[in-house]
Amino acid sequence: MKDMTYKKIHQSQEYLSPLGVIEYRALFGGYSLAIEDTVFAMVAEGELYLRVCEQSATYQVENPSPLLTLVKRGRPILLNYFHVGEALWRNTGLLLHLSGHSLRDAQREKQKRQDKRQLRHLPNISFHTELMLLDAGIEDQRMLCSLGAQLCWLKLRERRKGISISLLFALEGAIHGLHAAALPAQRRQELMDWVHALPGIKYPAPEEQPAAEDDIFQAEE
Repeated sequence: MKDMTYKKIHQSQEYLSPLGVIEYRALFGGYSLAIEDTVFAMVAEGELYLRVCEQSATYQVENPSPLLTLVKRGRPILLNYFHVGEALWRNTGLLLHLSGHSLRDAQREKQKRQDKRQLRHLPNISFHTELMLLDAGIEDQRMLCSLGAQLCWLKLRERRKGISISLLFALEGAIHGLHAAALPAQRRQELMDWVHALPGIKYPAPEEQPAAEDDIFQAEE
């Protein structure tokens, strides 16, 4: 059975090569097939299974096939992958088409998970800062990047007037994957000038600003 499984893996790599370089690894007694670390198919007991997605629904309705069942710790696990039968193997164009849908759906799902990554995993974002962002309606990395550091900072300031410019630097750094202290001097000055241009806001000169990420609050006169 193991020889049949490896044969099917190599056959899948050959038939689906237009999608990219396919790598495989052992998973739950079967093998996952992935392109650039995105799993879109499985091989188990010498058979290929494709990830179920909305785009393949019509084919599945017209060609019912069993879903993949694997055993983990003695318990059967039903996975959302449909069996590729001989008829589909013979229709290489359709097989490649459906496999492409499975891959793109997996890529979209992977991107969504990354976008929903917890904010505190970003540079400069402490647990407390993450709570502040969540309270302001900024729920994830995607929203932070979409709004930008300046608008996010204003949203935070609506709830707590005492936040400092150092927090603005921290947000800008988080968006670009940098520690706040590593922000280019020109960008820091641009942000400082933007804050000073806001009506009713008075802050010390740049050299007087606290540099530590934890020092995100300051009193306003």
